[in-house]
Order: sequence, then structure tokens, then C-alpha cells
Amino acid sequence: MKPILVSGMQPTGRLHIGNYLGALKNFAELQNSGKYQCYFFLADLHALTEGPSPKMLGGNILDLAADYLAAGLDPKKSVIYQQSQIPAHAALAWILNTITPMGELERMTQYKDKAARQVTNVNAGLFDYPVLMAADILVYNAQFIPVGDDQLQHLELTRTLARRFNSRFGATFAEPKGLLTQTPRVMSLKDPHKKMSKSDPEGCLFIDDSPEDIKRKLARAVTDSDGEILYDPERKPGLSNLLDIYSAFVGKDPHGVAIDFEGKQYSDLKAELAELIAGHFAKFRAKKAALVAKPASIKKILVAGSKKAGAVADKKMAEVKKKVGY
Repeated sequence: MKPILVSGMQPTGRLHIGNYLGALKNFAELQNSGKYQCYFFLADLHALTEGPSPKMLGGNILDLAADYLAAGLDPKKSVIYQQSQIPAHAALAWILNTITPMGELERMTQYKDKAARQVTNVNAGLFDYPVLMAADILVYNAQFIPVGDDQLQHLELTRTLARRFNSRFGATFAEPKGLLTQTPRVMSLKDPHKKMSKSDPEGCLFIDDSPEDIKRKLARAVTDSDGEILYDPERKPGLSNLLDIYSAFVGKDPHGVAIDFEGKQYSDLKAELAELIAGHFAKFRAKKAALVAKPASIKKILVAGSKKAGAVADKKMAEVKKKVGY
């Protein structure tokens, strides 16, 4: 029996190339490796912490599901499901809350970062996010979790809670191991000192952007005035960001990419990068457009996947309830 791998993304708006390179592309590769039984979910409970309207959240859920499918996730190979449709996630999170000291949550750097970004909506869900994340993982007895550096702290808490529960109530959960993914730091096209963010559409390349939008945004991307194509993140952050993006799509060191463009203009690099990215996502755009045109088919996949994942989660929750004395 293949080991279980679990991961998910929040439906909080259109995905950009940083989301793709850091997570979605890796999902498809892990699925197609044949090494794991993959569970990929839409983290719509987590998405509520950002305060979306009901209409926005509903649209984002369908859009993210279309992204999953268009990027190559296959319901015949992976379980694709909606977190909110499986009550066991929230039920296990509550039980785990009772063995989670406040001090451990107060140390979470992501909570501090998010609270600083959404100062008018610092809700308890933001604070408790890591416990729900632990439940998302442990309820499937997952052995492997693909993570970037920014999620290692949360994964370690998950492992700690598994050990703590097992010690108190008896062997119940596997301690998941992280599959560390090399997540490129894709910076804003407008401000190369900030990470690319969907909240700044003009500094962001969305994976479903048209070729025309990609070309326009890259043409306006911040560089510098000396005209020399050289990879130097300290002295040339804007240009180096473009070289980093180019290297991520071709699998080549950014210094090597800079050498390839030696003697050329910044406009040449921007034009070739636009063509590269637009071409890379051509099939994705066509497939997503076809999927979005038939939302009923997307919903059918989510319902079937949620039913399958729910059966696994309910079985684990029955074991947990018995262990704690319910």
C-alpha cells in the first residue's frame, strides 16, 4: 500500500506563478511519480480567515478546483476534495486544541505576518490556523507532506501534537515527514523587494493571464538604468527577479540565463520571458476555460472526492473519539 501524502491550497483568488512554481506544479509531479496515494484539498475553512464574501468564496472554490484539474491533477489518480465538506477536519482540530499550549501558537511566525497584513481582521482563526492544519494532515494518517521553508514550523507542531496525543491516549497518529520543496522566491514585478502577491495584480503574473497581459506586465516590470544583463540580486533586484523567473521555467541557473542574454537589451529578456511563460501555460489556459464553462462537472468531481476522503477521515475520527472517551 502506498504511503499517504496530503496537501492543499486556499481558495483566496487567482493563482500566480509563485503559487504554481511553489506548489501546484509539484502536486502534479508527486501525483505522477506513482510513489504516493495523494490527497489534494481545497482549504476553504482556512480561507474564511481572510473574510471573503459568500459569493467570492464560492467562485474562488470553483476557480481553484479548475486550476487543480487544468494543471494535471487527475481524480482517477488523486483524491481531490473540499475541506469544508468533511466535518472530521474541524472536529479533530477541536480535540487537538485541548492539547495545544497557547505559547506554542504564539510563537508561530506566520500568524504574526498575517496579523500584520490584515490588521482590521485579526481573528481567532488566524491564531488557530496551525491546529486546523495539523488536523487536515493527521485525520488521514498522512506520512508525507510537501512543504516549503515557510511551513516547516507548522509541520513540526503537527508532529508534536501527534506525539502528544499518542503519549496520552495511545498510538493513533503517524508522525508525518516533510518533503521539502524548493520554492522559488518570486518577487513583485513592480517592487522586487516584496513577494509577488495576488493583492497587487499589476505586479503579479497570474497563471491564467492572457499572453497579451503577460507581455504588458513584463514590459513594465521594474529593472534599472545601466542596461547590463547580470545576475546580482543585491545591486539589480528587479532584473535578477526576471532572471530567477526565467530560470525556474527552463530549469537553468539564473547566472547561466544571464550569460545567454549577454549583449542583449532588457526588452529582449522581457519579450522572451513573456513568450516562454505564455507558451508554458497555453494548454493550461485552454483546459481551464473548458472546465470553467462546465461548473457542474467540477462540482461532481469535488463531491465524489469529498465523499471518498470523508470516509477515510470518519474512520480515523471514530478511533480518536473512542481513545478520548466519547
